[in-house]
Amino acid sequence: MRTLLNIIWLVFGGFWLALGYFIFGLLACILIITIPFGIASFRMASFALWPFGKTIVSKPTSGVGSALGNVIWFLVAGLWLAIGHLTTAAAQAITIVGIPLAIANIKMIPVTCVPLGKEIVDSRQVPAGSNAVYSF
Repeated sequence: MRTLLNIIWLVFGGFWLALGYFIFGLLACILIITIPFGIASFRMASFALWPFGKTIVSKPTSGVGSALGNVIWFLVAGLWLAIGHLTTAAAQAITIVGIPLAIANIKMIPVTCVPLGKEIVDSRQVPAGSNAVYSF
């Protein structure tokens, strides 16, 4: 079921969302100081391509740097990527088959807005004692 949802997701929105993350990642890697944002964007691009079967967990070692980075991220890219998720979710929710995809799109918005301090792991390999933020 997970593979089927991922294939449908890829065709009906995942590719375009991942492309947006990838383009921002390339732009962020132009300057040395913004490379961590580019890496986070590439990580989110891979998640946007194939989200079902993955879980987002908080990193216990993230601190003030991640929080400050998330504020900058939200202002520069997070808000615009979140609008892309909302637009895609609205288009997907038109059909009955698209409703689970629209729900997944809405679930991705919080991690789109604040990706630093989070990591994406396989749902079957969630570390013991970790705080699972979102599971797909």
